[in-house]
Amino acid sequence: MITAIILAAGLSSRMGGPNKLLLPMGNKTVLETTIQNILAGGIEELILVLGHEEEKIRKLMKDLPLLIVSNPDYGNGITSSIQQGVRKATGNGYMICLADMVSITPPEYELLRSAFQKQWPVDSKCICVARYQNQKGNPVIFSSHYREAILQHRNVEGCKGIVQANQEHIHWIDMPTNHVLMDLDYPADYEAMNSQWPRKPDC
Repeated sequence: MITAIILAAGLSSRMGGPNKLLLPMGNKTVLETTIQNILAGGIEELILVLGHEEEKIRKLMKDLPLLIVSNPDYGNGITSSIQQGVRKATGNGYMICLADMVSITPPEYELLRSAFQKQWPVDSKCICVARYQNQKGNPVIFSSHYREAILQHRNVEGCKGIVQANQEHIHWIDMPTNHVLMDLDYPADYEAMNSQWPRKPDC
């Protein structure tokens, strides 16, 4: 089983004001779109890590089948959010998901899940990394072998150091689109994505 750890605690400071996860994307918010794509991709366990504007997001998520955990240290970098999720995860793989990657489709999450499930029996220390045309993307799936290494990791900006220290266990997953490279850090990123996003007519 894979646990998706969805990182949604940050300040969205590069967006210049609004919480990007609460911005509209079609008929939903950015965060709702990402989560529904992950759910539709067959991921068995979802953990949503919150910090900034937690109460607003909790209300939005109340009907979704996921576990919400709080990160009181969210201002200290992304690693603390990863660690909060890993503490609660029960899967044999941790899919570290960025909450603003709305473009990744359910079939692409299914591809990532299936690739890990095939690789894990071969190498229980595998780290599965999405890439498109040799460019590293997200998400990354860590085997649960790295649980303690992640919990003890001191670099506040993520777990790249763990990946770099375990090159022999990296399994690259070649993706069919550039969706794994696309996030929404800046207003221009959001405006470009939202302008082309399909909208369903209101009933």
